[in-house]
Amino acid sequence: MPEATAPITACDVLIVGGGLSGSLIAWRLAEQRPELDIVLLEKGESLGGNHTWSFHETDVPPATFDWLRPLIAHRWDGQGVRFPRYSRSFGTPYVSVTSKKLAEVVGGTLGARARCGTDVQVLDATGATMADGTRIEAGAVIDARGQRSFDHLALGYQKFVGCEYEFEEPHGLATPIIMDATVPQLDGYRFVYVLPFTETTALVEDTYYADGSEIDVQGTARLLEDYCAGQGWRIKRTIRTEHGILPVAMGGDIRAHLAQGTSGVATVGLRAGLFHPLTGYSLPDAAAMAEGIAGLADHSGPALCAFTHGFAIRAWKDRSFYRMLSRFLFDAAKPDERYLVMQRFYRFNRGLIERFYAARSQPQDKLRVLAGKPPVNIFKALACVRERQWTERFLDAA
Repeated sequence: MPEATAPITACDVLIVGGGLSGSLIAWRLAEQRPELDIVLLEKGESLGGNHTWSFHETDVPPATFDWLRPLIAHRWDGQGVRFPRYSRSFGTPYVSVTSKKLAEVVGGTLGARARCGTDVQVLDATGATMADGTRIEAGAVIDARGQRSFDHLALGYQKFVGCEYEFEEPHGLATPIIMDATVPQLDGYRFVYVLPFTETTALVEDTYYADGSEIDVQGTARLLEDYCAGQGWRIKRTIRTEHGILPVAMGGDIRAHLAQGTSGVATVGLRAGLFHPLTGYSLPDAAAMAEGIAGLADHSGPALCAFTHGFAIRAWKDRSFYRMLSRFLFDAAKPDERYLVMQRFYRFNRGLIERFYAARSQPQDKLRVLAGKPPVNIFKALACVRERQWTERFLDAA
């Protein structure tokens, strides 16, 4: 019989939640700060769950991309979009990290310090207590358990169902289709997203910018089958299915949101409101947070809390422009005409689009996006401009 793994009773930094954010922090600390005793706890059977995280290569600085390379499962030299009246291909590289790759690399680095199938019942500033009563004491605790209540934030939803298919013949795609909005517009802004993994396999996702969070996984999977048939792709088998609901931020009180966390526990990832307000992309923030934490001189609980809290507040303040655009999309545009907003956006130059996705838009970019006649109701758009008033109205109505 294999030798039993000794129980862990204490560590320097305890990270609870082995999704993207928690895994990147644990991995970066293990690589950069080997003197620290790191423990990563995940409730599920494996790190990363069943997800695909994608991003534009330009979303992160080159130095960040370099250390992320071991996690990259797929990379393409370009991408394309399709709309009813406009299609375009451009050469911004696109990248995907899969749960399988994440688990392989991070798990391989951490070894026994990554514990899956661990159900944390109580989390506090000095450690965590498991469902079986065992406890791990820690000098610092990080909560990376994903989404929680967003009572103080005004949100829309980006929900999706994705199926990884193997096709009977090559699909003919060399680069991803980031948005194919030529499909019927249902339940808000709908588009299909396609990542060609090999000549005969691809991840095909049906995505909705919707007012409600309900999602019919089986029904949406049937729509994906119809889409593939319309492209002339004959499905040989379904390799796997993934689905999720991502927040789209339109306003709110980030300080009140963060105050809902456990006192003395650092909060990161989606739990801390760290995602692009309009696109929902979370990997750039997760990578930046991991870099920041690894670079700290002090890894005590108070130091980590102060850093992560400040990081989340700065990111929220810096992204008011993107929240305003989210309000335009959800509140000023008719649900079945939301695609017009993105159809117009993708006519802009490549640099503007890259900076937008990286949440680094310049003043001239913002003026360009807002100039001209918007494809939304102008009076509703004006009502969306002032975030505080719009947020108060939205949350009161909710």
